[in-house]
Amino acid sequence: MADRGPLIAESFYPLHSNNDMRFVTIHRAGYNEPGIWFDDQVIGLRDAGFNDLISVIAGGADAMERALRWVDSAPHSERLDPQTARLAAPIPKPPKIVCIGLNYRDHAEESKLALPSVPTVFAKFPTAVTGHQHPIVLPKNSTRPDYEAELAVVIGKGGRHIPEDRWREHVFGYTMINDVSARDYQMATSQWMIGKTFDTFAPLGPAIVTADEIEDPHQLDISLTLSGELMQNANTRNLIFKIPYLIAYLSSVFTLEPGDIIATGTPAGVGFARTPPRYLKPGDEVTIRIAGIGELTNPVIAEP
Repeated sequence: MADRGPLIAESFYPLHSNNDMRFVTIHRAGYNEPGIWFDDQVIGLRDAGFNDLISVIAGGADAMERALRWVDSAPHSERLDPQTARLAAPIPKPPKIVCIGLNYRDHAEESKLALPSVPTVFAKFPTAVTGHQHPIVLPKNSTRPDYEAELAVVIGKGGRHIPEDRWREHVFGYTMINDVSARDYQMATSQWMIGKTFDTFAPLGPAIVTADEIEDPHQLDISLTLSGELMQNANTRNLIFKIPYLIAYLSSVFTLEPGDIIATGTPAGVGFARTPPRYLKPGDEVTIRIAGIGELTNPVIAEP
């Protein structure tokens, strides 16, 4: 394997900025295993001493160095074809999934809701998480399932009362999340979470791009296509509350932990705001694209 250059000693996560390296979770032999997607291969990390990706994230620079050295020395049996490897969500059970609502002006306007003066915060349960190419299962008891493309921040070093100017020290990387929403359940109450956290309503992945690979997470094109039709098309520069503020605001209330996910909000174009509304239906396929991160695709099926 080609030399990747020196590790960046000043970085909490010592990856060389020219690497095309992503972190994934592989499902094989009946269990989930953390892995690194490097160039044209996925390399499992279980034999390097890591049971899950959170253990890599929480281990900081030492764990990252150990993982990178394993990439160079892993036997052939640990090198998988990314085209055939079955991926779970990169973090199948995040400690917390913290979601920010109405964080794009155009989405607040299409929702006919006032622009927030402070972040609108809700959560999804870890049981909502599913992976790339895994189905979104439409529940029997909802008739208005909707889609929402979002940039997701993955917390690395945890903390409380994190200053805005130190936010980068606490970000491991970035991925994509689809904040699937049952609008009938969501809108039935002022508390949104019940409509947001059905099983499979948080497709996540397919990989985590480390923070050093994304120079500015507020300059990324983000889009969503539904069965081939472009539904959302925007740029993260339009976020109302930027990532440094969100990390400072959230950590002023609760401790952020390694592996926590912050879903930063969705732009305009969601299904319920269209005329006529366009809700998810069995047979659909949803693809989110974010520049520098990749594509997250999920088929849509009905609950048996």
